[in-house]
Amino acid sequence: MIWIDYVVLFAYFIGMVAIGIWSMRRVHGQEDYFMGGRGFGKLLQTFAAFGAGTGAHEPVNVGRTAWTSGLSGVWSALMWLFVTPVYWIVGVWYRRMRHLTLGDWFVERYESPAMGVAYTLFAIAFYMAYLSTMLSAISAFSVPLLGVDQLLGIPIEMVLVPALAIVVILYGVLGGLRAAYYTDLVQGIFIILLSVLLIPTGLRALVEQFGDPQTMGIGDGFRILHQRVAPDYFNLFGGPAAGEFPWHYIVALSVLGLVGIVVQPHFIATGGGSAKSEDEARVGLVVGNFLKRLCTVGWAMTALIALALLAGNHEIALDPDRVWGVAAREVLGPMKLGLVGLMLACLMAAMMSSADAYMIVTSGLVTRNVYAAYVDADADEKTYVLVGRITGLIVVVGAAAVALWKADVFGQFKMALELPILFAAPFWLGMCWRRANRTAVWWTMLATLAIFFVLPPLLPTVIPSLRTSPTLTQKSDLTITAIDRPATAADVARYEAWRALKEQADRNPELAEKLGTQPPAAQIGQPITVEMRSGGASIFWSGGLEPIAGGRTEIVEQRQEGNRRITVVREVGQFRGLGSLNIEFLGYQWLGVDLTRCSRATLETLRLPPRVLTPFLILIVFSFLTPRNRQEALDRFYVKMKTEVLPDPEADRQELARSYADPHRFDHRKLFPDSDVELVRPRAKDVIGFIVCIGVCVAIIGLLAWLAQIGA
Repeated sequence: MIWIDYVVLFAYFIGMVAIGIWSMRRVHGQEDYFMGGRGFGKLLQTFAAFGAGTGAHEPVNVGRTAWTSGLSGVWSALMWLFVTPVYWIVGVWYRRMRHLTLGDWFVERYESPAMGVAYTLFAIAFYMAYLSTMLSAISAFSVPLLGVDQLLGIPIEMVLVPALAIVVILYGVLGGLRAAYYTDLVQGIFIILLSVLLIPTGLRALVEQFGDPQTMGIGDGFRILHQRVAPDYFNLFGGPAAGEFPWHYIVALSVLGLVGIVVQPHFIATGGGSAKSEDEARVGLVVGNFLKRLCTVGWAMTALIALALLAGNHEIALDPDRVWGVAAREVLGPMKLGLVGLMLACLMAAMMSSADAYMIVTSGLVTRNVYAAYVDADADEKTYVLVGRITGLIVVVGAAAVALWKADVFGQFKMALELPILFAAPFWLGMCWRRANRTAVWWTMLATLAIFFVLPPLLPTVIPSLRTSPTLTQKSDLTITAIDRPATAADVARYEAWRALKEQADRNPELAEKLGTQPPAAQIGQPITVEMRSGGASIFWSGGLEPIAGGRTEIVEQRQEGNRRITVVREVGQFRGLGSLNIEFLGYQWLGVDLTRCSRATLETLRLPPRVLTPFLILIVFSFLTPRNRQEALDRFYVKMKTEVLPDPEADRQELARSYADPHRFDHRKLFPDSDVELVRPRAKDVIGFIVCIGVCVAIIGLLAWLAQIGA
């Protein structure tokens, strides 16, 4: 980075803090601080949903999977595409709740202030783990851009992580949700720049490096891209990553995402609760998430361009997560226009646009569902806002501390993504079924917590023999697919980089640990054999298996499918299980399912149904065995959720009063009259919007497939 890059970065930070100071002057109470006065239109709601849903780790994760596995690696993020049409329906719910936090919703629906506290504890754990991962990731991404591992003798992450936390605290804590939304608008533009900036500049670099800049344009860069990268890397539904993202895995993850994401705490705001009206709520949520899906297309194409340009780069060979940083430095740096600083600002924007919303929402939960409920219910508005600001400060500082602490942050991140199953079933059934009640919900959450979060690490601790049980120490069969094809320039560059690093690794044990599997020796145009490996994973243990004695491999099957030679290998011996017990697979074993023939993706697919369905089944059973909530409370809740929000606050209060006076005024719209099911018949706007959203999903997939074929 040169001086102009630092100027761009400094100007970005100053702008974010200035927005926070400006917004602070408009905060007069809780609704202003936590919901921005519920006055946001479609534009700000769109960029709020876009910013909060796009983390710094996502473009880099897509870059890594597309770099290593081709275009089909885009499904590591694009699988969420199929959830987006449902947002057109649920976006209305968050506005009709008329609450400041989702904790308030659980308190109202189940008449339990303690449930609001439980939800708050979940939010704190969820966001500290989530934000710590983002902070750690952004510091790692910045190293190639900054060009240094240390600053004044201090590791760069020890400087960057606190600096980012301080900026988020300054504008978020001061200005509340209004500051978060206005900065999200700016940061959203930066994220879009991040997604597209390297595409034209990268294509131009391909022309300059491998073509004739005098006679070729950017369009010719696509042709050079296809010349340097193997054709199977451009397959959206096949290629090297096909085994990682089969259709059943994409479907299962989409369902898990849909079930769990609706109870992530920030959805009360970015999902539509802060919007002027229902239309602003649903349009903002849907368009914001479609923007993210379009950016995902840019991330994947950028990775392929980087592969064509930088296949021989040693930094990326050792750590594919550095694709973005190295590509920005090598492509944008020579221009000396401050674009490297802009790219770093874009990466920081991706993190900060999520952090600010998470921080404000968590502070609202602590203020509303803990402080006001159990400490001081009669405090004035200034006190509540002060508590919110202090809580936001603690959350971000805590996340920064976890990021700096050498802990298993990735493991915490995975756990944070699965935590929403504790509240997912109570939310979905509570929205549409009167029979769901407080007692049943508590039993469901306790049972879910015990089955999926307590027993897996506890059982092998109490019964150590489980770790060496022959039944539980099985591996799935390893499937090796060998494909013969001509070598490309990218293949040659990868092999040369690996060979050079191997020579260094022979003298450096630390480097040897980072060196991956040897790519095939290659000469351009000569046939090479590319191997793809799937399976060979521990079935019952999250930490894998370590061999004890007698390890050997035996060939189970060999077959030919076109130009693919498939060999199935089984590892036999005595092993010891590491980590937690994958308790959900015990049920499959009891049913007689042969899990050893499953690929890694299939195992992950099978792991999801028990986690999604079990809480729903438990809640349904216990709801029939335990008494209902009060009829009056249920009537008020469901009639409110059926009362359309009016943009004028006073008119909306009057309309809501009419509904409370006649709680059965909308019974004629029920899909199942005279039943406990509270689903209503969809309106034309609901159906048309949903169909349009499905069309947009198809169009985005078509766009990516079309881009991948340009120049082929």
